[in-house]
Amino acid sequence: MKSDDQTAKILLDHGSGGKISHKLVTDILLPEFDNPILSQLNDGAILDFGDSRFAFSTDTFTVYPIFFPGGDIGELAVYGTVNDVAMCGGVPLYLSSGFIIEEGFDMADFKRIVKSMGAAAAKAGVKIVTGDTKVVPKGAADKIFINTTGVGRIPEGIHPASHRAMPGDKIIISGTMADHGMTILTQREGMSFESNIKSDTAPLNHMTRRILSVCKDIHVLRDPTRGGVGTTLNEIAEKSDAGILIYEDRLPVRDEVMGVCELLGFDPLYVANEGKLLAFVDEKNADAVLAEIKKDEFGRDAVVIGEVVSDHPGQVFMQTRIGGTRMVDMMAGEQLPRIC
Repeated sequence: MKSDDQTAKILLDHGSGGKISHKLVTDILLPEFDNPILSQLNDGAILDFGDSRFAFSTDTFTVYPIFFPGGDIGELAVYGTVNDVAMCGGVPLYLSSGFIIEEGFDMADFKRIVKSMGAAAAKAGVKIVTGDTKVVPKGAADKIFINTTGVGRIPEGIHPASHRAMPGDKIIISGTMADHGMTILTQREGMSFESNIKSDTAPLNHMTRRILSVCKDIHVLRDPTRGGVGTTLNEIAEKSDAGILIYEDRLPVRDEVMGVCELLGFDPLYVANEGKLLAFVDEKNADAVLAEIKKDEFGRDAVVIGEVVSDHPGQVFMQTRIGGTRMVDMMAGEQLPRIC
């Protein structure tokens, strides 16, 4: 072991979904757990059982505050894992739920969270079928943490993956960026504005089913959560060894959210989303896929934001509003801790 490893500490940045988080996974976790399934580093694992394929994903939610405009930690926990299964092309079926609860947590709040999870599972069309509950001493956790694990069947002929972006693909985002991250920040800091913003927390599995009904060969599906759209695009460019070009004037951001970002110095490209997806689609199918996304209640603001190019493989560039070009790098550290 290197001497610096003996004194190194885990930082909040290690959970950011950015460069430092990526390095933690590739340098420490992957070498110990390495196998062909894990090494794909997709939103979930693709598992083969005979002639059937399943998507399998897990996530842990520690968001603060636990209740926020547009959702709460329980709804977020259900939708977050449902969405990860859906990004693998799977039809989510079953979830597990594990709770770590701090001693002294209000029972009324716990009931509220559980009720919210039940409603979210019903809306997504999944069943919570197993789970676990642990209570830790006061001060050993912050109110409540929730882990959810999900499984879903992948229909035949469906193979979206982060390494499949190809030159010529159009890049579609299903709606506005940065809603969730900015909602959490403003609530955490007690900020109020004339135009209230709210989280975009939403199930995306019905949308992905629509997409795949008009085009089975979607090359990439990703939900840009931690690290935002900018970091997610970098991960896809790296895994596909392809270049990505996006257009600043096409990036959808609500005026009120952009105002908060500008006021506080945040780039919406790197702010978390919890109810949006990115779809990489070949040019001939892009219009049909975009039209289908717009039919979904959570996809009405969908738009093409860029394309995959042969130039600068593994990198993301943005054409600015004034006609220049700048590099969009992966986020280095944690912009907003505990946004999910």
